[in-house]
Amino acid sequence: MLRARPVVVFGLMALVCALLLDTASAKRTGNQQEYCSPSSCGNIGNITFPFRLRGDHRHCGKRYYELVCENNVTVMHLGVGKYYVEDISYTRQTMRLVDVSLDKDFCSIPRVSFPRRYFSDVVTTHLQVNPLDYVDTMFFVTCPSPVHSPNYVNFSTCTSQKSYFYAVVGISSALDIHDKCSISIMYPYPIIRDLDLNNLSISSVHQELIRGFEMIWYSWAYHPLLSERYRRRHLSMDDSIESFLQGHNNFMPIRYSYSEIKRMTKCFSDKLGEGGYGSVFKAKLQSGRFVAVKLLGKSKASGQDFISEVGTIGGIHHVNVVQLIGYCAEGSKRALVYEFMPNASLDKFIFSRGEKKTPLSWDTIYEIALGVARGIEYLHSGCDMQILHFDIKPHNILLDENFTPKVSDFGLAKLYSTDDSIVSLTAARETLGYIAPELFYKSIGGVPYKADVYSFGMLLMEMDIELGNVPEDVAKLAKKMTLVALWCIQMKPVDRPSMSKVLDMLEGEVGLLQIPPKPSFYPPEVSVEEDHGVSSSSSYIDISITS
Repeated sequence: MLRARPVVVFGLMALVCALLLDTASAKRTGNQQEYCSPSSCGNIGNITFPFRLRGDHRHCGKRYYELVCENNVTVMHLGVGKYYVEDISYTRQTMRLVDVSLDKDFCSIPRVSFPRRYFSDVVTTHLQVNPLDYVDTMFFVTCPSPVHSPNYVNFSTCTSQKSYFYAVVGISSALDIHDKCSISIMYPYPIIRDLDLNNLSISSVHQELIRGFEMIWYSWAYHPLLSERYRRRHLSMDDSIESFLQGHNNFMPIRYSYSEIKRMTKCFSDKLGEGGYGSVFKAKLQSGRFVAVKLLGKSKASGQDFISEVGTIGGIHHVNVVQLIGYCAEGSKRALVYEFMPNASLDKFIFSRGEKKTPLSWDTIYEIALGVARGIEYLHSGCDMQILHFDIKPHNILLDENFTPKVSDFGLAKLYSTDDSIVSLTAARETLGYIAPELFYKSIGGVPYKADVYSFGMLLMEMDIELGNVPEDVAKLAKKMTLVALWCIQMKPVDRPSMSKVLDMLEGEVGLLQIPPKPSFYPPEVSVEEDHGVSSSSSYIDISITS
């Protein structure tokens, strides 16, 4: 105990110093506010500290409280979501927000999940959902078959998807979500005290959503320097992975011991396949559910590599992204437990490799293409931070019993924020065919999210070319997929559409698609000397991404 005291004293001194620095900074900021006149936009007047409008002087408010005036309407960006600001109360330090996707139509719903970090019971951000506003959580879930439950509000008529779409209100109801259903959207829901959760309808759900929800802001927050130092120190401990997950995920994957992993895989007796990151085995949980266990190889056994994949996919719940059920982190042993995909991966169906392959109908091919596009678009636009996959290829597209595609293998994925100036990538790839050219040709430019768009285009080309002749009745479908693919594989990233646009193109009419420029498959300004190190089989690539 005596030895621990100097550490405690030092920690307290550091905290006091940090608070004193923050106080001094606040005084300087207060003096600067005297020179700032209030702004206004639409029905929101007197926009003043801590808020500021985009375009105001940077001292006239905090960066993380910046508002935007769009068509005379005040808007706030949180994560990848956009919200109308309905009201600001400086006395209560609250603001009421409404998702911009919501309108008078009962079928209008939020398009992206509300960032999970703002739901936290522990104040780790400057904004939090106001706990005094009786806010619960609403989940929009996608299910492969109908669910007969009073807690499930059927929104299937509001979507063009073939699957079933429901709204589930309340954390307690979400705990009983059916096994095969996946959470697509999570959103704050203002609960009325006498609201009967077993007697909801589309109109009553929409009525509460359109009311919006309150956020509360704080005049203080945790000190970022101390928080980052604490996080880094924690990641170096034996329980780093679990600590990371507890701090970043509301839907925690289950932690298994290595003995449990051995038991569920029957000592790794049923091997499904092997990749660059380890071997995959079929396993069975105590509940009888089949799962796939990926046992990471020694080269990928470090905590940081493991955290990259678990931390990225652990909080994702989307019908077209493979679900992480659990993980094992015991000594040097690392394993990931995923939902089992009985139809394996897409490459089994588009590459014969001398074996007789099962043909897929063009309707199935098209639905797979749509599903993959939705999965990537969700990673780019639907999560708290933009997730770049960097390894989209047929081998990493898994198919369930209904041939619903699931984007998998996040070993190379990176979280990307527009505030970051550099994102580094060190990657080992087995095939260069799906890698965007800007990843290894410096003359083309940096590596934004359009790298995944290029890989998806090459995937479409494989699906289009490798799956045989096109019947007359689906010629338009094949043409649409080909045109979209050609747009995606443009040499310059700026010429490629975003995944949201790609999805619109795939879902739209082929007659509305423009003919893309003929893609150049070799950058014109690359010399032979620059190209001498590029191999056609495998390559290690070190890249710095600048935004």
